[in-house]
Amino acid sequence: MKTPYTLSLTGLALITSACATTNASDTRGIEANDYYAMVQISSPQLSPNGDYVVLTQRSVKDDKRGFNSNIWVANVNDPSSLRQFTYSNADYQAKWSPNGDRLLINSGRGDGSGLYQLRMRGGEAQPVLKLEQGSISDYQWLPSGEHLLLTISLDTDVEDPMVKADDKDDEPDVMEARHAVYKTQGRYIDHSSERSLWVYDIANAELRALTHGDGYDANDAQISPDGSRVLFASNRHPDALEGAYSQSLFVVDLQGNETTLDTADGRASQARWLNDSSVVYLHTAEAYAPTSLQRMNVDSGDTEELIAQMELEPAGLHVVDGALYFVADERGSRPLQRLNLDTLEISRVDGEGYSLGQLDINQHGFVATREHEAMMPELYFHAFGESPLRISDFNRGLANALDMQRYQRFTVSGDSGHTTDGFFLEPMNRQRGQSYPLILNIKGGPGGMWGHQFMQEMQLMSARGYAVVFVNYRGSSGSGHDFSSQVRLDYGGADYQDNMLAVEYVLENFDWIDSDRLFITGGSHGGFLTNWITSQTNMFRAAVTQRSVSNWISEAGTQAFPPASMRVEFGGTIWDNFDYYWGRSPLKYADQVTTPTLIIHSTDDHITPIGQGEEWFYALKANSVETEMAVFRGEGHGLSRSGRPINLVERLNRIVDWFDRYNQ
Repeated sequence: MKTPYTLSLTGLALITSACATTNASDTRGIEANDYYAMVQISSPQLSPNGDYVVLTQRSVKDDKRGFNSNIWVANVNDPSSLRQFTYSNADYQAKWSPNGDRLLINSGRGDGSGLYQLRMRGGEAQPVLKLEQGSISDYQWLPSGEHLLLTISLDTDVEDPMVKADDKDDEPDVMEARHAVYKTQGRYIDHSSERSLWVYDIANAELRALTHGDGYDANDAQISPDGSRVLFASNRHPDALEGAYSQSLFVVDLQGNETTLDTADGRASQARWLNDSSVVYLHTAEAYAPTSLQRMNVDSGDTEELIAQMELEPAGLHVVDGALYFVADERGSRPLQRLNLDTLEISRVDGEGYSLGQLDINQHGFVATREHEAMMPELYFHAFGESPLRISDFNRGLANALDMQRYQRFTVSGDSGHTTDGFFLEPMNRQRGQSYPLILNIKGGPGGMWGHQFMQEMQLMSARGYAVVFVNYRGSSGSGHDFSSQVRLDYGGADYQDNMLAVEYVLENFDWIDSDRLFITGGSHGGFLTNWITSQTNMFRAAVTQRSVSNWISEAGTQAFPPASMRVEFGGTIWDNFDYYWGRSPLKYADQVTTPTLIIHSTDDHITPIGQGEEWFYALKANSVETEMAVFRGEGHGLSRSGRPINLVERLNRIVDWFDRYNQ
């Protein structure tokens, strides 16, 4: 039986204007191997005077198993001035000194990772600090330019990370778990270590702890404008290691005197200094509660709620001239927003129809990568009140050789009254009068959002002759707080219905889609939905399920999320709410699956452990369903985004090759 839905005027207008694509003869479709030629940009930073930008450029190594990383610099008013500044292939995250005459970089050159200093007038990189124990996860200049604030991951019993540790080769290789929070993506957690704050005197090579030895992580450190204090966040709830939903704010001066700020129960995050005595921060009382914006005087403790419910989810708050700037998901785009703290009005600065990332901003303007589905990320400078200026062209040569298309956006409405954004991509070089297959590609999450971001797999599917559809189903971000909460306690319900609405929309409005050649894929929550959907319908000719969940009961007991999180997500433990855990597990209905399925999973996945793929493989084999499993050794949950290049490319090829096998 069909699920009722309505078409939006936006969707109808797109269909009316859609036409067959004609390609220039000198372009081609994208291939999986093109990933090896793609250049990535990270950590751009504007100079204090706004004249220059420094960035990290990453390119795939010749062995296809890692990346070369170097520092580049440009005058923001002259994009042709972009030049490579370091050549070690192991340099990243450059940061300007307060007066802009030096750069501090993290580098793996030589015999290990350490901090180096580069003078802008030239000369060799000078070593600043190399730890004998622990690792530096963040570093910032203090306003004096003579000291650094470091965030160091270090064992709690280490007094001086600059002193070499005793030889421990004779110790057994064992990890001891005593708390519910005992692993995270890609690794097990050793609670004998912590992230702590330190001040480093550059001239005297002296390192001094501000926070260390209490076993708590110090997160998101922010230096006050006058450089006298540091604001940071930490979860010090008595049940923090059991998964308590909590994070508080603290201030520590440069002598190590610490003050706890009086924030409400729940999680305070993204705290930023407005001036030397006032801060703003986000606060969420509990999981799925709305996020508010708060302002506090750190000296008096007086707190004011500025906005009770943020409909946009800010990422990377910045304070410039008394206003807040942030990037947030919004209906498929990721624009830069400005929040006026006097009027509390939020206005879009830049970014509709594409996505901004890697933001850095000061009083002179901002730099950010800009991308959309047919444009690989490049860096732009945007002076306030002026048009954006493109700084980098790293991917232009590759992009000019490829035929890539923009999405057609549509909306569908279900019988609950909600409206959901969908996106449709035609096959490359579609010819009128011919029919084409369709792939339903399901995003993970359920939080997060897809839309105007460059995703090679979408363009690859189009280049191989498939139309593609995806939807930001209920539970996704970018459509307000209430929308993002609507999948809670309804996995396989609201999310399933919205994906099927998108497929029905395409079938009814693009008559050249062959309804007998439908395919389905998805990863993480999208992998769960791929399993779920193929257990509920046989309308898809083949499926590729990636890093999926097949059994919520075994998933609950083997993944990184502790019982406290699962109680919130599933309305109780397995014993409290067994019928929901099992009733929404695809494994329960595996005997109904007939769809040939490729299972893609990774050995080091702790979010959806490999046992989930193995259980699904066993179930399909037991029920005589044609299936294969591709296991990526040494990869984690992020294979599709941050895996080794050779494995990332292999994943892309296997997905489309599987569909090609059944596209007859």
